[in-house]
Amino acid sequence: MPDKPDSSRTEPSRTANSDQAVVKLTPGQQGQVGLETAVVEAAPHPEQFRAYGAVLDISRITELTNSYANAQAQLQTAQAKLEVAKSAFDRTKNLVESAALPKKEAETAEGTLRTDKAALAAAESQLRTLAATAQQEWGPVIGRGIVERSPTVVKLIERDQFLVQVTLPPGVSVTGTPGAALAQAPTRNANIDLQYISPATRTDPRIQGLSYFFSAPGDSGLLPGMNTTVYVPSGNTYEGVFIEDTAIVRWQGRSWIYLRVSADSFRRYPISTDQPVSDDDYVVRDIPSGSEIVIRGAQVLLSEEAKSQLRGGDDND
Repeated sequence: MPDKPDSSRTEPSRTANSDQAVVKLTPGQQGQVGLETAVVEAAPHPEQFRAYGAVLDISRITELTNSYANAQAQLQTAQAKLEVAKSAFDRTKNLVESAALPKKEAETAEGTLRTDKAALAAAESQLRTLAATAQQEWGPVIGRGIVERSPTVVKLIERDQFLVQVTLPPGVSVTGTPGAALAQAPTRNANIDLQYISPATRTDPRIQGLSYFFSAPGDSGLLPGMNTTVYVPSGNTYEGVFIEDTAIVRWQGRSWIYLRVSADSFRRYPISTDQPVSDDDYVVRDIPSGSEIVIRGAQVLLSEEAKSQLRGGDDND
């Protein structure tokens, strides 16, 4: 004897204007599974690119900063020694001219003066070389910060901030400077605010795209050597609906949400997730503004729909 239909089961039906089954749940069933819905409205959102971030080891910045400080000290020492040598040479020269000292004393003082002039020139050259090296390796902003010991560089050295190199996908560019960006922390589910510093002086060889330097807070959970996903504003905006990942289900290689079509009916609706806001959230263009979508419990609806399809297949055998 065949089983009697279970009245508590969800039985999808199809409508003439949709290929997707309608899943029915009574208000009581919706409460039991914790189903929640929300009306969503389209709004302008900044377009973002998914980029690759690498937290850099800045030991070279520390080395250059210390080397430049030492070179500055050597320059100051050379300047002071030259001033003393000039005074000694002038005094000795006057005494030699008045026959108070032999001529060889003036020659000795002149030799010391020339040696100290050469030392000063070498110190100046070393300082210029270090400044040029800093700019070549790290660009004008960080390079100048190394020379001037700017707050940005000091924070990097003291690990109050970390340096993140962000590389865009090949062929992708942003309008103007990127400004702020968002990174995903590998150690926790949170967005990390990244502050733009400057264009990078080299790309990531694995990505081969445009690259930028950003700073991340020292307490963000990022550490040198870590990789992270970064979302960089393109400089453009577009209309779309903000959707959390909890509202999205994956089925047959596509992403879907469930729309409420009546008090007890829901229909699966295909969406595109090509505009992520983070690893968990998206801005979707193809959802009609004013739609009521399922924000909690979508996976339950998909499971019920799949079960019903299996039951339907068994009935046809």
